[in-house]
Amino acid sequence: MQNAVLQFNRLLSEASTVTHMKIPPIGADLPILLDAAKLQGRISELAAAISRDYEGRTPHLVGVLKGAWVFMADLVRRISIHCTVDFLSIQSYGSDTVSSGEVKITKDLDISIEGRDVLVVEDILDTGRTYSYLQEVLGAHDPASLKLVALLDKRSRRVIPVRADYVGFEIPDVFVVGYGLDHDQKYRNLPDVRYIPTPQTLPLFGSTP
Repeated sequence: MQNAVLQFNRLLSEASTVTHMKIPPIGADLPILLDAAKLQGRISELAAAISRDYEGRTPHLVGVLKGAWVFMADLVRRISIHCTVDFLSIQSYGSDTVSSGEVKITKDLDISIEGRDVLVVEDILDTGRTYSYLQEVLGAHDPASLKLVALLDKRSRRVIPVRADYVGFEIPDVFVVGYGLDHDQKYRNLPDVRYIPTPQTLPLFGSTP
């Protein structure tokens, strides 16, 4: 009986040790490009600018899924005037780290934008193909105005000469993940923006996270 009790206590101790083992967080091996504090500070500045520019109007924010949803949630909560929201879904990347060049809508808007001041919310402005496509599609619905706020701007990748009206950060040509951005649907839940190193990008930042 005593041996059984000792064995049971030993098993409990081993289970407790396993439970409290520290598991490295996802993405810990990826270098940080923009930390959470820097992101939140800049988003507050963007929200203040939007609130000031749209004073007396009700901007209609259209978030581009899936990458922009985290950015849009933080942005909307900092805008100090009335605003409305909607979402559409665009597919252009697939599972690769380079844009496929093909753009298609996989979820359309739920609310008419005719006569509204539309502000498209994007996670990243890259080649410009996606926003150029959206300008054509959304512009056909006769909004009062159509502008873009992008958290990240990768100007070196631009193929079509479009620009964002509000930009969070200009970044180099690296594949970024975190804060809503993904690689093959992973890493969206990271609180900061990190990048996936390649032999070409490592010299830009060094080799350590």
